[in-house]
Amino acid sequence: MEFVIITGMSGAGKSQAMKAMEDIGYYCMDNLPPALLGKFAQLCHQSKRKIEKVAIVVDIRGGIFFEDLFKGLDELEKDGITYKILFLDASNEVLIKRYKELRRPHPLNINGSIVDGIVEERRLLQNVKNEADYVIDTSRLTIGMLKEEIAKIFLKGLELGKLTISVVSFGFKHGILLDADLVFDARFISNPYYVPELRDLTGEDEKVREYVFRWEQTNIFVDKVVDLLEFLIPNYIKEGKTQLVVGIGCTGGRHRSVAIAKEIAKRLEVNGHRAIASHRDYKLT
Repeated sequence: MEFVIITGMSGAGKSQAMKAMEDIGYYCMDNLPPALLGKFAQLCHQSKRKIEKVAIVVDIRGGIFFEDLFKGLDELEKDGITYKILFLDASNEVLIKRYKELRRPHPLNINGSIVDGIVEERRLLQNVKNEADYVIDTSRLTIGMLKEEIAKIFLKGLELGKLTISVVSFGFKHGILLDADLVFDARFISNPYYVPELRDLTGEDEKVREYVFRWEQTNIFVDKVVDLLEFLIPNYIKEGKTQLVVGIGCTGGRHRSVAIAKEIAKRLEVNGHRAIASHRDYKLT
């Protein structure tokens, strides 16, 4: 089992780091008291669900429990569990700015100065920072850049750049696809609904697919959508995006959008992307 301890200065980005670890397959736990590290590791090992990679956020919110961190790490070593410490840091100026933007007090000085809280936290965490395997200064990093740094460290670049693309068909008459990042309207294409022998079928059926793609504008439309996505995908990845939802809509969500969503997902897969087609409304009347 692989353990990663995420710690560091309050406001340096530990929560974002935890989300990044989740995106690359780690089971994550926030603010676990260090004294429970050994017991938590045992629970993971005994779990019916196979848990091989774990990331745990340990921070100053743990108060006096922070003193137990090295004892907890010793327990992991005795149990034969390897671990790495990831320490998130940022300059005092940046931390102060982040606290002021969020209008939150420092956890070590709730009723006092933010600066005093930061200074005290640095003092308390200095030994932990000295023992850290990786230190990331987030002062000049965007969220996307932080995700990229973490992927470089813990994936060795093997899965860096992978984006899960969901191509979802839907019918406008049932409402817009609310969680879509991009929406394309296919209602300009001739509707199989008005062909009696196709009305009761869906875009999953070959006869409907053949009808939809017999029109030149359908093929041009799909070509242009895929071309646009091929341009967007690397730029989304660069900004740290890990999931993209593409909505393809027609009137009822049964015929045109289903066939087109399947084709787009298929082409993206052929191009080496992780793409999945799903259909929100095709079973509705």
